Amino acid sequence: MLVLLAFYAELGLAQAGKPNAYVSLAKILAVIAAFLVFSVACNDLADEAIDRVNLPGDPRRPLVSGAVSRARLLATGWVAAGAALIISVLIGWPALLITGVGLAVSGAYSVRPVRIAQRGVLAPLLLPACYVAVPYLLGITAVRYAPTGTDLALLAGLYLGFIGRILLKDFRDVRGDAMFGKRTFLVRHGRRWTCAFSACCWAAGTSVILAAMRDRSLVEHVAQCTIGACAVFAIIFIADLAAHENPCRDEALISAIAILGRAMILILIIHLSSVDLGLAPFIEFAFLNLLGALALARALSVARHGPRLRLLPVPIEQLDEQRSLAA
Repeated sequence: MLVLLAFYAELGLAQAGKPNAYVSLAKILAVIAAFLVFSVACNDLADEAIDRVNLPGDPRRPLVSGAVSRARLLATGWVAAGAALIISVLIGWPALLITGVGLAVSGAYSVRPVRIAQRGVLAPLLLPACYVAVPYLLGITAVRYAPTGTDLALLAGLYLGFIGRILLKDFRDVRGDAMFGKRTFLVRHGRRWTCAFSACCWAAGTSVILAAMRDRSLVEHVAQCTIGACAVFAIIFIADLAAHENPCRDEALISAIAILGRAMILILIIHLSSVDLGLAPFIEFAFLNLLGALALARALSVARHGPRLRLLPVPIEQLDEQRSLAA
């Protein structure tokens, strides 16, 4: 998640015309890291009982695995929130405002009595405000005072696309969510409607992103085609996810979709940074084609074999059969 948020921050800097503002990027990354620690602490504290069902002993959940106590995790969250606010002052007062609003929304997402995570469609609509808007706008405001209309149009596309991704994360946790009454969109509306909504968000978000790219040069058309191809394959994987119900298959498809989402952001960063970094058009052309090909190849491989290819050298269908026989 930290890498994804760092991509959004660098995308904001690139969109503002300063992709090589490394000092600003370092400050933003420090804010993002503290912000993410606060968000994870709030989520783990609020979902401890659910995580004991969905993720028993998972080292990524230190509270469930017993690595930390509730008191220590609570203190860590408050310290991280304070650090995020203090560091954001070094970027500027707009960054302080953005960070403060992001922390408030992130806390409200998990913590009672607001607990946005239990409010159905409202949760995937508001969570991207934290994970997309905060790092992206920090990158923009580190360069200029306020975002332009084009900046906001690109943000809208990123926001819609992230909604499509965040809806899919609930497939992993659906058992515990249903057991403890966490009314996520998936629990309330089921697999097919969740996948349909996700696919619509991917299509709408990609369309907005492509419309916000207004250079219309040959290289930009290549970037648009590559982004569009990633979105098409993501929607194909979502359709497959809707048609079959299998936890291992779900994990493989959702991991493949995540790869395509990250590739789209990286393609945008490369394209927006090419002029400021002095990349020749033919070099950018080669980068974009190579990145698109690698992303699609990796996504197809993960969709077939699962997210841990080295550990799962057999097709996912064969692995499912072996597990069924073992049971």
